Amino acid sequence: MELIQQNPELAAYLAADEVVDHGHPLVHDTSRRLGAETLDAYTYASAAYAHVRDAIPHSSDTGDPRVTWRASDVLAARTGICCAKAHALAALLRAAGIPAGFCYQRLTDEGAHPVVHGLVAVRLPGADRWVRQDPRGNKPGVDAHFSAGPERLAWVPRAEYGEVDYPAVHAAPHPAVLRALRTASDRADLWRDYPTAL
Repeated sequence: MELIQQNPELAAYLAADEVVDHGHPLVHDTSRRLGAETLDAYTYASAAYAHVRDAIPHSSDTGDPRVTWRASDVLAARTGICCAKAHALAALLRAAGIPAGFCYQRLTDEGAHPVVHGLVAVRLPGADRWVRQDPRGNKPGVDAHFSAGPERLAWVPRAEYGEVDYPAVHAAPHPAVLRALRTASDRADLWRDYPTAL
């Protein structure tokens, strides 16, 4: 699938805002710590990915009821759903000057319970294309890894179940996803209002 950069200005994929708050001291300090011994952008991006995937558990896996959405809050609370973890990874990448955007999939439980799944697209220096990364967190049946080549995502959408890969690379999180995250009082409340498609 060919990814489509929604904003023609690459600088939009480096910007800080209320969600991707890479100017926040915690994001800055985490970025500096992860990059302290790296030699290049690929090594740093891989380290940032592994940190978000492995050191910040997915809240559904742990049963954590808290809902995080701002990158610095995800890093501080060390919890979040896939989209929140994507916000944290994008902030860490942008803090190092690596363009990062947001991509989504529509996934189901064999056709039931559809949900929007959040990914990060990264464009490493010298690369002529975006590559999606899935920082959700591995568990039995989920084995995602950082890759600058062929994607190594947690899931490949199955058309027979109405699952979809959305090709857009957004510079900011999708408004429907962000609205659900920001207004939820806890994770149970989040799932009641969380988008099932984009």
